Amino acid sequence: MEASTVSARPAQRCSPPDDREPAAARGSVRRDVALLPKAHLHLHFTGSMRHSTMVELAGEHGVHLPDALVEDWPPKLHATDERGWFRFQRLYDIARSVLQTPGDLRRLLHETAEDEAAEGSGWLEIQVDPSGYASKFGGLTPTVELVLDAAREASEASGVGIGVVIAANRTRHPLDAKTLARLAVRYAGRGVVGFGLSNDERRGRAYDFEGAFRIAKRGGLLSDPHGGELLGPASVRECLETLGADRIGHGVRAVEDPRLLEAIIDRGVALEVCPASNVGLGVAATASDVPVRRLFEAGASIALGADDPLLFGSRLARQYELARTEHGFSDAELAELARQSIRASAAPDDVRKRLLAGVDAWLAG
Repeated sequence: MEASTVSARPAQRCSPPDDREPAAARGSVRRDVALLPKAHLHLHFTGSMRHSTMVELAGEHGVHLPDALVEDWPPKLHATDERGWFRFQRLYDIARSVLQTPGDLRRLLHETAEDEAAEGSGWLEIQVDPSGYASKFGGLTPTVELVLDAAREASEASGVGIGVVIAANRTRHPLDAKTLARLAVRYAGRGVVGFGLSNDERRGRAYDFEGAFRIAKRGGLLSDPHGGELLGPASVRECLETLGADRIGHGVRAVEDPRLLEAIIDRGVALEVCPASNVGLGVAATASDVPVRRLFEAGASIALGADDPLLFGSRLARQYELARTEHGFSDAELAELARQSIRASAAPDDVRKRLLAGVDAWLAG
């Protein structure tokens, strides 16, 4: 299934759970969240790799893996200080180094799509910075074309629709981001659905990348920058006002500024909240400290994401389980989270309708 570009739709404020869930279904019965149809909108390319695949490929290519990626996996991370982020980035770079052939990339996407199907995800938007792979695969354009071709193959084999978000690295020069934005626009409607901005917020303001996002928006792509993870509300505001965000990666720190949160809700901007990742990087002390409930009850559109399962040790369904166990979400509320993820996606209309109907069937069941 080849992705097409569809503009994100404004979020709809959720009704109280009792208005959605039949009385007979409330209580001790808990439906399997892995069977709940949903969209996965916050997943990074290397970070989606299976741990077993990373270990196997490292052996094939002679890549030495540190204990944190083998015996002590998942690694203990804490990136709220510079040293912690450096360690996180180092582990990520080592993991990426095992992807050395086109077959490795195709395998990664094939297995990721299989895992998404098993987690109930019917639509995936996977984020990739082709700059990190260009030297091995013939340059930026050949890398993007390889990823898109692999995504099409994986989608056909798994039944999971896949769109690609080309992401710029905020630690690199804004001119590099403009190059990537122009490249992303060339493939709009041919698999690329959005343009993102990732890496450490403390090392590159969103403001500096306004030109790249203007190119992407004019080319019909969703604006999907990271913000409000390691920095506070000001980072989220720049994503919203300067980059014209349709969605914001993480964005959880918006709860610290009621006016900002109100603006996010009024504009229908979805927040890609990643509970396990937030705990893993030290953004929140525990999963219960991630403000999923506060954002949901305020009326924000939320798309739960796994971020980097390879480093954080859990995939998409686990994020829904955390909403249930740590924040008391009922099945009706979990269904609404799934709907919000689907509405915030760039999935074609027929895919949206099928997934939304599946959500209703899951809840009715």
